[in-house]
Amino acid sequence: MEPLSKGYEHQEVEARWYPIWRERGYFKAADTSDAEPFCIVIPPPNVTGVLHMGHALTFAIQDAMVRFARMEGKNTLWLPGTDHAGIATQMVVERELGKEGRSRFDLGRDAFIDEVWRWKDKSHGRITEQMTALGVSVDWDRERFTLDEGLSRAVRTVFVRLYEEGLIYRAQRMVNWSPAIRTVLSDLEVEEKELKSHLWHIAYPVNGTDERLVVATTRPETMFGDTAVAVHPEDERYRHLIGKTVRLPLTDRDIPIIGDGVAVDPAFGTGALKITPGHDFSDFETGLRNELPVISIMTPDAHLNDNVPPAYRGMERFAARKQVVEELEAQGFLVKIEPYTHKVGHCQRSGVVVEPTVSMQWFVRTKPLADPAIQAVRDGRTVFVPASWEKTYMNWMENIRDWCISRQLWWGHRVPVWYCTAAGCDGMIVALQDPAPDACCPKCGATGLRQDEDVLDTWFSSGLWPFSTLGWPEDTAALKTFYPTTVMETGFDILFFWVARMMMMGLHFMGDVPFRTVYLHAMVRDEHGLKMSKTKGNVIDPLEIVEDVGADALRYTLVTMAAQGRDVKLSLDRIRGYRDFINKLWNAARFTFMNLEDFAGPATMPADGDLAPADRWILTRLNEAMVQARTALAEYRYNDAANVLYHFVWHRFCDWYLELSKGALAEGGARRRTTQAVLAIVMDQCLRAMHPLAPYVTEELWQRLRAVLGDTPDSIMIASYPTGEGVPGFADAAQAMDEVLDVISAIRGIKAQLGIPPSEAVDVIVRPHQDEVAAHLKAHEDDVSRLGRIKALRIDAQATRPAGAAVAVGNHADCYVMVGADRLASEVARLTKERERAEKELAGVQRKLSNEQFLEKAKPEVVEGEREKAEELTATLARLGEALGALAG
Repeated sequence: MEPLSKGYEHQEVEARWYPIWRERGYFKAADTSDAEPFCIVIPPPNVTGVLHMGHALTFAIQDAMVRFARMEGKNTLWLPGTDHAGIATQMVVERELGKEGRSRFDLGRDAFIDEVWRWKDKSHGRITEQMTALGVSVDWDRERFTLDEGLSRAVRTVFVRLYEEGLIYRAQRMVNWSPAIRTVLSDLEVEEKELKSHLWHIAYPVNGTDERLVVATTRPETMFGDTAVAVHPEDERYRHLIGKTVRLPLTDRDIPIIGDGVAVDPAFGTGALKITPGHDFSDFETGLRNELPVISIMTPDAHLNDNVPPAYRGMERFAARKQVVEELEAQGFLVKIEPYTHKVGHCQRSGVVVEPTVSMQWFVRTKPLADPAIQAVRDGRTVFVPASWEKTYMNWMENIRDWCISRQLWWGHRVPVWYCTAAGCDGMIVALQDPAPDACCPKCGATGLRQDEDVLDTWFSSGLWPFSTLGWPEDTAALKTFYPTTVMETGFDILFFWVARMMMMGLHFMGDVPFRTVYLHAMVRDEHGLKMSKTKGNVIDPLEIVEDVGADALRYTLVTMAAQGRDVKLSLDRIRGYRDFINKLWNAARFTFMNLEDFAGPATMPADGDLAPADRWILTRLNEAMVQARTALAEYRYNDAANVLYHFVWHRFCDWYLELSKGALAEGGARRRTTQAVLAIVMDQCLRAMHPLAPYVTEELWQRLRAVLGDTPDSIMIASYPTGEGVPGFADAAQAMDEVLDVISAIRGIKAQLGIPPSEAVDVIVRPHQDEVAAHLKAHEDDVSRLGRIKALRIDAQATRPAGAAVAVGNHADCYVMVGADRLASEVARLTKERERAEKELAGVQRKLSNEQFLEKAKPEVVEGEREKAEELTATLARLGEALGALAG
């Protein structure tokens, strides 16, 4: 067996194995197979640039899913692809053009789209390189793009069918408008931010009286679009004014006073409400109820238009606000100004305040689509992991509003509608294919049609992803085999954007749910729980980490920390810790292989009678670990699987069994051969169990181990996942060994705490709690002395603590380690001082957390950080208390 290098060289191993896996076709699935299908369609990354740590988490979890499924013998498809990401990609390319002093309008639509395609090709290449570096085992032959020919056909088919079914319609509606991007946004693309602003109280003179009706508003600049003032019909203060009119300040226009019990809360503000149907969602509905005219006063870039007095035309909306307030005050209409904090919608992409605007747009009537998607979850046809997200999904779906699907962009799926250009005709064609150049209007018969300028919301095409990527609308073999897909793994932040819409579209067009399970992972944050961003300087680049420590270390870290429902708080130290774990595995294999050089194999399980107590112990714990790891993976508890394997490999196999095996290996003969077989069996099962989580290092080591394993597949990728079957268990023998190892650990712990070098031998007295424990310890007296570095060992059930001894009180025995009175006193003084410091720091943190002003004003992540600090300090104090008890008690 070829010897291993002293350390794991991840770059060399990763560069060698990925091309081999791909060339041998291990990533491919079969359209027809007798094996159980397992399918994941990848959440398609946007072609906007490079992948971030959130993508790395997604890929780490999904690759664990698909590699585990392959090893379980399933016909496994992991389908890759990328998303055209309309708004995001167009913004990126426009920014690039801006650096050259150009805009999309300089290029024109066709030339700009060509520019975006060039960007897409460049970005796609980078994304593919990054996915390859992370080791993702996707079926590259099936890769899709949301604007490729097949998916474009699917998008048009869905649009036409929904239109024909009356589920897509065009209407004037109040929408969220982004002045920066100059497009409409869906509700989900609007981020509510709390702003400190004002309530301006403005007096509207009541015509024919001396009264003035005072309204309170956060947007005085929109008063030019007011078409009424509303009061509650039962409000005694204003009921007599209903039916009268007021003069709109700063204009020569009169507007009516109306009674509306829906819109007006008499207790809010003044109890009188200015109604601006053209720039407020609630006011738009009030306008519809009361048949009020709609006046739009904004241009697409949020400047005031010609529907306002000449002095304000062309002014930016916030500059106009300032000017309006000054003029209102100058003319005596401004009654007072109050500080007011409220939430204001911002464009997620640009960060600019959105402008509610009435516009002609295309909408999906969502309730008929949402109802079956709600019922499917109620029936358990799709389940959520964690289950807590089901309630969130249900709440949104049960209160869903119609979905605005048109966007005023150039990059994307263009709305497949053509309008008649004849004067006065509103005829149009909704079609799968572009009409012929000489096509006639179906209404008036005139030739000359123009296509709708808008494109469809990115999420419209993404919502079809689970079935469009499998060939729909064609009835393909892949569609029959892999739909419904097995699991949708994605971030909780796109539950409504994407998951809910896939549910609606899948049920409507395929008659079944798009996936059986929705696994929602949390966010990747920095070690303090803060969101990663370039401005904060806390971004961790996954590709830099892969280059530095390897894909396996990064993937294992992410999976270990991705507990269901909890954010991943990532730090470089944590990643380096798992790099050390990968190296630990490598070095364990190095030791194993060095001691297998004279072992011919195949490694079969030795007879029970040939197994030493250490062998029986490690095999028992191996059986348990394999069962626990497989169960955890099957139940989507990837962090539990990772932790079980980490604990077994590091703390049982490496820390103990390798040490315990050295005597048997040195003894030679039958004892050596038995130990060699056990080493090979344990290493084989550990490598196969870890493969879904750390694919590269496990493949490299397993290939070298194959020489002694007998008949094996060509790759660990297609080997079977261990189930614990065939590995015997010896509960009593394992328990006895645990008692021995606990004692050795206690002795080592005392020495480490006092700074005694591991090689320094000490005198130890062990007081077993039970006769059985005493017997086990005496049977392994040589191991205890050797591994505990003990000069003189006494096992005595009647022993008492001698002077100058540190004590470790264990579950099975108490250990008295002779360290000397001076050393003991010095350590007690140091720990006492450390405890006092921790108590003082904890008191300060607790004062903060009991301060209501701090809790109200501090950012949530700061409060959470203080709570975590309190938990850490409490744990530190508990540890210090135990240590002092061991030394001074």
